[in-house]
Amino acid sequence: MRAALARPAEEVAADLLGAVLTHETPEGTVSITITETEAYSGAADPASHAYRGRTPRNAVMFGPAGHLYVYRSHGLHWCANVVTGADGIASAVLIRAGRVIEGEDLARERRGDKVESPRLARGPGNFCQALGITAEHNGTDLLTDASVALSEGEPVPAALVRAGPRVGVSRAHDWQHRFYLAGDPTVSAYRLSPRAKPD
Repeated sequence: MRAALARPAEEVAADLLGAVLTHETPEGTVSITITETEAYSGAADPASHAYRGRTPRNAVMFGPAGHLYVYRSHGLHWCANVVTGADGIASAVLIRAGRVIEGEDLARERRGDKVESPRLARGPGNFCQALGITAEHNGTDLLTDASVALSEGEPVPAALVRAGPRVGVSRAHDWQHRFYLAGDPTVSAYRLSPRAKPD
């Protein structure tokens, strides 16, 4: 599976739809099928954290593929990314949304009793909260026996895959690097960032 991840982010982002992220904790296990992703292509992508080069924050993005890059968004939410591409060249796929397929009670405990099932992992911050992902998981190898693991899941019919502009970024916002499952209620709504700049 690592070879499949060691490809351009926009190719991997589409293929990750239907894959499953699982987190085993002492409290229990939560598994989420991925329904929405966004690709970020490093130095070639003005919206990427690695656009201006390597820093302590983004170092995991430079590989190898198959590791987890976790960052804090706006000082509020953790966001999870699957590192892609060739070792030494930064790229990653942000996991934007998913469907809880195991451990829904635990996911709801983390997210709140009144959260409806389709909303448990809708949006990158909610995805991480439902799965229990935080900064301590940054750099985790998703393809070993770590507590956080990526697996292939059920195949997704190509007819269900859609592409569109990325959500909430101010640069390269019109790149068609957001991929999602058509008609899936767990997919987040598209929003153009109020800070979006002409490309």
